[in-house]
Amino acid sequence: MASQSSKGSIYDFTVKDARGNDINLGNYKGKVLLIVNVASQCGLTNSNYTELSKLYEKYKDQGFEILAFPCNQFGGQEPGNNEQILEFACTRFKAEYPIFDKVDVNGEKAAPIYKFLKSSKGGLFGDSIKWNFSKFLVDKEGNVVDRYAPTTSPLSIEKDIKKLLA
Repeated sequence: MASQSSKGSIYDFTVKDARGNDINLGNYKGKVLLIVNVASQCGLTNSNYTELSKLYEKYKDQGFEILAFPCNQFGGQEPGNNEQILEFACTRFKAEYPIFDKVDVNGEKAAPIYKFLKSSKGGLFGDSIKWNFSKFLVDKEGNVVDRYAPTTSPLSIEKDIKKLLA
């Protein structure tokens, strides 16, 4: 089997949504994507979910999508099952963007999409994801154009999103 990380673009991947359905990321062709590993019990949860929802509300009709991937690899801060995660994000933070199946973002069992993202844009201290709410910005052609630290406020990325939407 060919290495997943040698794939050409984000659109070559199929992932599972939180209800277990296969979602071909090719469905997002022509959209600007912000891909985020999320957690419901992190110190960064309130600010990130709130700001992600604001960005989504403002730009969703202009071709912007947020793809949220729950992950429990950092301090066990996403212990719930998919149903609980959806309930939390959609009820407490009114998240309307897609929330996918819980994944690992680091290690041997890292989801292929995350292996690809990390190989496309390494972080300041190597490729591994450091914490919840690491963010990857993807252009309309499926190229990973930037990577942001967990502490980077989603609203501070707005100018980069606007540029890609133009």
